[in-house]
Amino acid sequence: MLIGIIFVIIFLSILILVHELGHFLAAKKFGLLVEEFGFGLPPKIFAKKIGETDYSINALPFGGFVKIFGENREENASISPERNFSNLKIWKRAIVLAAGVGFNFLLGWLAISLVFAIGTPSVVIITEIKKNSPAEEVGLLAGDRIAEFTNVNDFIDFVNSHQGEKIKLKIEREGKTLELEAIPRKNPPIGEGSLGVGLVDAGLEKQNIFMSFWEGLKTSLNSIKTIFLAIINLIGKAFVGKASFEQVTGPIGIVKITAQASTLGIVYLLQLLALISLNLAVINILPFPALDGGRLFFLLIEKIKGSPLDQKFEKITNAVGFAILIFLMIVITIKDIIKL
Repeated sequence: MLIGIIFVIIFLSILILVHELGHFLAAKKFGLLVEEFGFGLPPKIFAKKIGETDYSINALPFGGFVKIFGENREENASISPERNFSNLKIWKRAIVLAAGVGFNFLLGWLAISLVFAIGTPSVVIITEIKKNSPAEEVGLLAGDRIAEFTNVNDFIDFVNSHQGEKIKLKIEREGKTLELEAIPRKNPPIGEGSLGVGLVDAGLEKQNIFMSFWEGLKTSLNSIKTIFLAIINLIGKAFVGKASFEQVTGPIGIVKITAQASTLGIVYLLQLLALISLNLAVINILPFPALDGGRLFFLLIEKIKGSPLDQKFEKITNAVGFAILIFLMIVITIKDIIKL
């Protein structure tokens, strides 16, 4: 679990820094005054002024932040209006706000492209264990890799040819190889199979660098689509009282998954980093207060009505949105702890 915590801290730092770098570079591109770019979160340990920007090192190693003058509609007579974020044209402010999400997408795309460039061996992975099945009885777990088999069909043929007989299974789990014995059923329930497991082929053939980026782009876009549809489905179920957080993972769940991925090698860590980065991109672009998408939605309203929203209203709305997000994180974290 400790290695999982370490990698999660590294991942979060990379993901948040990349996100804030997007805001930073877009702000600089439009000539805004960037007052501070922080590595980690306060309290501040060290800071150095380069040009007009303070670059700080902070005590909490969770990503970073960027402070752009005018985000909170500050006024300063000594600073020219065109360097104030609140005075930018709406489309330019939208680019600055969306740049963080764009950089998270780019990071996910790059990580997935590297996975395609490196390639991974073909393996068979158990995705589900049916209740009261031979697989459950012998202690097989979701996430186990079946050694000595490189595709699902070969493994199914092997199991079916030994129904009612004891078979030996070599399983790779968290960097260890286990040997388990099971007896496949002769007449299993419909849809469960003789062993009672869900299976998936995993592994990628190594691609050349150009194909890697193309395949990485297609995979990233498909992932974005899948994440959006999953969120829409969750919201839709919430309106009819059928929402469930069972498939939603919080910080503790991510630590557990990261610990498992770290035992499989760098390629699987890259896949996980890509998936988390793409998830953050989708979540952050949602039109919900306290998120970049919420701020973009406020800009849309400003464009329609011809004037900014009341500053006090924006602050209260964002504060409420942030509180709701924290509450949801606590609920999901409790769920993850119970599952442990």
